[in-house]
Amino acid sequence: MQLFEYLIAFLVTLGLLVTVHELGHYWIARWSGVRILRFSIGFGRAFWRHVDTRGTEWTLSVLPLGGYVRMLDERDGDFEQAARPTDVSFGALHPAWRIAISLGGPFANFLLALVVYWILAVAGTTTLMPVLGPLDDRSVLAEAGAETDREIVAVDGKPTRAWDDVLQALANRLGETGTIAIETRDPGALVSRTHLVNITDWHRGIAEPDMLGSLGIVPGRPAIVGFLEPGSPAARGGLRQWDRVRSVDGKEVASWKELQEAIATSSSGELNFLVRRDGTEIDLFIQPERRETPEGNRPVVGIGPPLNEVSHGAVEAVGTAVTETGDAIGMTLTLLKKMIFGQISVSNLSGPITIAQVAGDSARVGWHYFAGILALLSVSLGVLNLVPIPVLDGGHVIYAVAEWISGRPVPEKVQIVGFQFGMFVVGGLMVLALFNDFTRIFGG
Repeated sequence: MQLFEYLIAFLVTLGLLVTVHELGHYWIARWSGVRILRFSIGFGRAFWRHVDTRGTEWTLSVLPLGGYVRMLDERDGDFEQAARPTDVSFGALHPAWRIAISLGGPFANFLLALVVYWILAVAGTTTLMPVLGPLDDRSVLAEAGAETDREIVAVDGKPTRAWDDVLQALANRLGETGTIAIETRDPGALVSRTHLVNITDWHRGIAEPDMLGSLGIVPGRPAIVGFLEPGSPAARGGLRQWDRVRSVDGKEVASWKELQEAIATSSSGELNFLVRRDGTEIDLFIQPERRETPEGNRPVVGIGPPLNEVSHGAVEAVGTAVTETGDAIGMTLTLLKKMIFGQISVSNLSGPITIAQVAGDSARVGWHYFAGILALLSVSLGVLNLVPIPVLDGGHVIYAVAEWISGRPVPEKVQIVGFQFGMFVVGGLMVLALFNDFTRIFGG
């Protein structure tokens, strides 16, 4: 069943990304006036086809690892048979149009990410605060002055409202030498402190680096009151938001899970909470009430863990979506550059199996997570297609720019050699990505 879920998530994810990418090429090609012969999602034998009134053949093919838009082109062997007197061919277009068509796919992927980030911003998200768990005194973060139970609010100046934000900010520093600035505060407080952590060739060339662990960061869920239900037993008993619960009926609690268990298994009518507030320890007496919960009928006091809730209006969300998309593009470019120069191991390159697993896992967690992964993958697809390698969109742009500057097409022999080189590079990367996928699965 899990394998089936992964397969469906993979097909939905890749199918949507490829369709959007190819539609970007298609629509700009339509505006240019060139005749479009085929729009295909997938490669190989078609299992579904439809010919529209313009003579364009729409197909779904058996190998769902990409797609293409085929336009009328003088370089095709069947050009004479396919061409009609009024048709415009790809080769007859001005280089500016050919550049626009090539850029249409990546632009469509960036636009998809923008729309997804806008939807997420409007819908709002609720995530666990990135609060530090128990710190080893010998860890580099502890030596920099950080303390347990403090919230990470920024990394290198970039706000972090969830653990994903922390990981993305740290990923930008892979392979580098310098200082990472990690800003923390007590949950709910206004004053923060910045901790400077020195790094040298940080995780350079290491496959699947443990970014959090190497700094001594352990995600924590401390027994801190992040949410207080109005009129609840906890509110009536004097508990306040951001109180740190030290013990319940004399039993020490160090985590949110232990606090939940202490309340759920209580047999006394009134619970003695020892809490720490503004540096002072206070005794409170709270009488729980029984309610139906997902775990069954059990005692509750009406509190919740520290959460970050973020939502925006429709107009404000546009700016948020633009920023998120720009950050994703910047991070992808940074990681790509570092992989090329050996700062990041090529073992981190992922193929379709890893994409299927990530898509499936995120879909099982919730639509917010799946949408976030979809947006990030869309940006990655757009950026990778802009790499100036023949057979990729970036390579087509280079050829068109060269023709525009010189006033004549790039020699056919050069294009053939470039195509062969591009196929070699892209094919090699695909093989490497699949090898990495199987290595992760079998632990080789």
